Amino acid sequence: MIEFNLLPDIKLQYIKARKARRLVTTVAIFVTIGSVILLALTVSVRLYQVKRLSDLNDSIAKNARTLENIPQLNKILTVQNQLQSLTALHDQKPGASLVFDYLNRVTPAQAKISNFTVDFTLHSMTITGTADALSSVNKYVDTLKFTKFATTDNTTARAAFNDVVLSSFGVTENAADPTQKNNYTITLNYDEDIFNTTKSAVLTVPSIISTRSEVAKPSDLFTKSTTQSDANAAAKGN
Repeated sequence: MIEFNLLPDIKLQYIKARKARRLVTTVAIFVTIGSVILLALTVSVRLYQVKRLSDLNDSIAKNARTLENIPQLNKILTVQNQLQSLTALHDQKPGASLVFDYLNRVTPAQAKISNFTVDFTLHSMTITGTADALSSVNKYVDTLKFTKFATTDNTTARAAFNDVVLSSFGVTENAADPTQKNNYTITLNYDEDIFNTTKSAVLTVPSIISTRSEVAKPSDLFTKSTTQSDANAAAKGN
């Protein structure tokens, strides 16, 4: 079949131009519609945000007025804050009761303590007492020097007591108890972790002497301090 194009070239160009214009117009219409929809969404979101912020501000203001009407609110809040800090403060408090356990573990069976002071701020101790002989006191000092400890968060053994010094030693010839005529004073510093109740320190005492904790029926660890008048009275009695 043979076809003949009877339309002139100018007519063909006009038809193509009209089709192109329709296409551009259609695309422009869709772009415009899309822009209008996007603008509408943007305006809607903005209006929602403004409304939401306004509602939140109203709610905050309402709750603030409610709180302001509570009598002694500041005192209540202060007490609550203090209660919340009690646990942390309790954890920071040194375990003073551990002193007696430690002393029983490191004090020789042949020694007694007449006076004991501990400074939990300076981490220092002073032990004053009596013993049967100077050798027991020296072993007491060595036991303190070589006692190690470890904690739950640090299992490496380290010295529990430092700067252990036998600051004084003497003999009371007319002592009320002849087996305790040697008196001594020991000063030392301790590692603060041994009294930290949150770390559960475990002491390792060297086997230099038989300590009170190892004796089946040990005598009392603490004894009344013997004064010079007490010694003179004992001498007159003899």
